[in-house]
Amino acid sequence: MKLYVTSVFVDDQAEALRFYTEVLGFEKRTEVPLGEGTSWLTVAAPGQEVELLLEPAGHPAVGPYREALVGDGIPLASFAVEDVAGEFARLQGLGVRFVQEPLEQGPVVTAVFDDTCGNLIQIVQTMQ
Repeated sequence: MKLYVTSVFVDDQAEALRFYTEVLGFEKRTEVPLGEGTSWLTVAAPGQEVELLLEPAGHPAVGPYREALVGDGIPLASFAVEDVAGEFARLQGLGVRFVQEPLEQGPVVTAVFDDTCGNLIQIVQTMQ
């Protein structure tokens, strides 16, 4: 068994697609219209098999779930990077708002940003 798709809830798929591709550097993989202005819309890191579904946040449970996570500062997803400090600087230069600056935490360095779509996302660098 291996991961195939994981998801983040988004308020606006078009805006999420722009942010995740133009700002974060993912590539669009799949877009299948599902009606009512929504799609099965996935992105992925170049060369990576696992896809990230930009899931419409319309289900009634999503709002309270995301509000609780954001209120407690808990990231919905975690992305690996080679250099947290470098990625932090690059993303800040593109206007991304961080809620946690790079922080060493034992064997990892992390930072957390707002993805503009209702989620906190953590970037992680493993120290070796």
